[in-house]
Amino acid sequence: MSAVSVASFNVENLFARPTAFTAETRALGDAVVAHYSEFNALIGNPVYSNVDKQRMREILVVLDVYYKNSHGAVRRRFTQTPDWAWLRKNRGSFDSEPADPHRDVEITATGRDDWIGWLELVTESVDEIGTRMTARVIRDVDADVIAIVEAEDRPSLLRFNRDLLDGRYRHVMLVDGNDERGIDVGIMTKQGFPIRSIRSNVDTTDTSGPIFSRDCCQYEIDTPSGAVLHVLVNHFKSQSGGGGSKRRRQADQVRRIADQLVGEGKHVIVAGDLNEGQPAEDQPPTNLAALFEDGGPLRSCYTLPGFDAGKRPGTYDAAGIRDRLDYILLSTDLTPNFVKGEVFRKGVWGSRKTRPTNWDTYPEMTASVHQASDHAAVVVHLDL
Repeated sequence: MSAVSVASFNVENLFARPTAFTAETRALGDAVVAHYSEFNALIGNPVYSNVDKQRMREILVVLDVYYKNSHGAVRRRFTQTPDWAWLRKNRGSFDSEPADPHRDVEITATGRDDWIGWLELVTESVDEIGTRMTARVIRDVDADVIAIVEAEDRPSLLRFNRDLLDGRYRHVMLVDGNDERGIDVGIMTKQGFPIRSIRSNVDTTDTSGPIFSRDCCQYEIDTPSGAVLHVLVNHFKSQSGGGGSKRRRQADQVRRIADQLVGEGKHVIVAGDLNEGQPAEDQPPTNLAALFEDGGPLRSCYTLPGFDAGKRPGTYDAAGIRDRLDYILLSTDLTPNFVKGEVFRKGVWGSRKTRPTNWDTYPEMTASVHQASDHAAVVVHLDL
């Protein structure tokens, strides 16, 4: 047997993050993301009705792609630094701006076949101190296998590992998921923990459509002792606009995957930001009940003897029990191998103005913008 540590960490992007995610208020950011999603859905229509065109024009004004001039006319905004979004146009024509400043921009495309383009969210650089604090958390946790949530893409994750972690991880993998905003899930593993296989679930559907907001990516990982771990990395639907029914569908599907793997005698670990806290410490998250069911194949790390959650029970922001969004669940066959675990909060400042007092923080952090993430890392240690 040998010591093996597995962690989960929502890094909130490594180098660049959509400005909508750092808006002055969460409501404003949520509204920007909702408009962005609505526009990209509308442009997929084979035919654009007059109602579609009017709504698209309204959205582009809200997102700072268009603006209303002093005459009250909707016009193109020519700037390299819009507040929220860019309209990318590769081929064909989407709109036309009349020379007369009293007239509105006209959407000339008649449907999806007329042009190739999309709406893209504006990003801004993550604070340099924050990026260094993200790396410090990962170095201090020092997990053999770490599930990464909200990374921009694999090149960014590779660069981060090379430049800020000194190549600590031998294997770095990220598969693009269903979210267009650069908040994907990935994994990094050390030498001696090769990734044997990868299976994406981005195309998994049910009667309501695609199940996973990002992905439930399955990684089959060898360990030095010969034991094989099946790590399922997740980032469930956010709480913006509720999302409970979507998270329930996602939890149910992860449970089905876990049932199959456990039924085949596999060691399973479910890790990630499941975006729903517990009503109380002795109650599972309402919409995630399938993963926490008594007699089911999985056990939450928080219920295992020797797991230390610290002075606060949660992992996000103020860290109340309803802020317990980040989880590691072990298949029941792995629970005898559990040695200890913890919530690592040194990189979390949260939304407060003053330094947290319920946990230690890195001294280099002097404001919220410097935090590694507003999510804590979760880590478990196994003897395999």
